[in-house]
Parts: sequence; structure tokens; C-alpha cells
Amino acid sequence: MYAVLVTGGKQYKVSEGDVIYVEKINADVDSTVEIDNVLAVSKEDGKLVVRKSELESAKVSAKVLAQGKNKKIVVFKYKRKKDYRKKQGHRQPYTKLQIEKIDA
Repeated sequence: MYAVLVTGGKQYKVSEGDVIYVEKINADVDSTVEIDNVLAVSKEDGKLVVRKSELESAKVSAKVLAQGKNKKIVVFKYKRKKDYRKKQGHRQPYTKLQIEKIDA
């Protein structure tokens, strides 16, 4: 059984027990979050449910394992022959989730 959910503007295909990294969610570590924006759910018999009326009650429960930041990336802008250089760094925050239960 798996589900396709949306969080942080991205779609994730998850099963129970999966560990995923998503855009930052404001939640404490070791707390449980429920994601109710589900696009599709596959049942045990192999059928895929994509009807909006059947997915209104669908939700995915996940445990927050960690909050953190990714590796630093360097953003370097320049214009040749114009003596213009700008160097910046960026670290994207993330939330590490473990999928506990899929309610269809």
C-alpha cells in the first residue's frame, strides 16, 4: 500500500515505514504530523484510488525525526568585463519524516 502526497509544493510517493526529507514543517521533533493533501492511494488489492470524493478523508500520519539544514550551495553571480561579482551561500531547511500510517 502506498500513497502520493503533496507537501511543500512537491509530490512524494510513500509507503508505511519510509523516511523522507520534505520542505520545513513547523513541528517539534518526536511529534506526529498529519498530511491530508493526498492525491492517490493504492489499496491492498492493487486498486488505485484517485477520485476526489474518496480521497477527502484520506490522510498520512508521520513522525518528525529531525529538523535541519541541507549542505551549503554557492550562488555566484558575475558580469564579465564589468567588475561585478556577488557571492552568496544558501542552506535550505528540511524536515525528516518517518511515515507511520496511511488512512484511506
